[in-house]
Amino acid sequence: MIDNAKLKQKLSTYKLPVKEFFSFQTQNGTQLNGWMMKPADFQASKKYPVIQFQYSGPGSQQVLDAFSISWETYMASQGFIIVCVDGRGTGGRGAEFEKCTYLNLGVKEAEDQVETALYMGSLPYVDKNRIGIWGWSFGGYMTIMSMSEGRPVFKAGVAVAAVTDWNYYDTIYGERFMRTPKENHEGYQASSAFKRADKLHGHLLLVHGMADDNVHYQNCAEYAEHLVQLNKPFDMQVYTNRNHGIYGGKTRLHLYTKLTDYFKSHL
Repeated sequence: MIDNAKLKQKLSTYKLPVKEFFSFQTQNGTQLNGWMMKPADFQASKKYPVIQFQYSGPGSQQVLDAFSISWETYMASQGFIIVCVDGRGTGGRGAEFEKCTYLNLGVKEAEDQVETALYMGSLPYVDKNRIGIWGWSFGGYMTIMSMSEGRPVFKAGVAVAAVTDWNYYDTIYGERFMRTPKENHEGYQASSAFKRADKLHGHLLLVHGMADDNVHYQNCAEYAEHLVQLNKPFDMQVYTNRNHGIYGGKTRLHLYTKLTDYFKSHL
């Protein structure tokens, strides 16, 4: 056992948000689990902006009763309600829940993030017109897919190191969940952010490292080109010689400062 007494004492000197767990039912009857962090000085009579943080990848789980302090904790201190919901396809809910996205990544998951925004918007202390979403890697992909799902619930989003088309991702992962493009042409089409780029709604910031060793930079560049040809406004931040983690020097500081300013400006 590790004695956390010193950390506990140190944390007691800060006004930290408390993570609250909740569940809700989507319009199709699916129960989803999540957590939210409210500002330490939360007042139920006020209307707060919301930032949805998610990863949403197959078998993953972000809704955990575990200690963490992150950028989201800081943003809660800045007056945002932070929400995280594990949608269909994530782990910890049994095989049927986890495998229901097989051959069709990104569709049900996006629906569930939109449903989360609709649920949050129904709460009396949430400003439904100031809801944002962000994520990294699969979470970045899900940010784009959710903002172009067809229901315009997100005012702003940040997609970091996002997959945009499964043809551009490594086969050992992509074909495990999607099989090959020849076997599953319709699934690849439906799962491509390119195919729904015309439905993009809200302020979008694309972030990518040019030396990304996991999600190739081509994903970002090609999606940006689709938006340009559709005359869709968007913002883009590229990091030279940075990999999937976007580390090195003051890069992370620059990245999270960019995220902070983006949501403060647009929400």
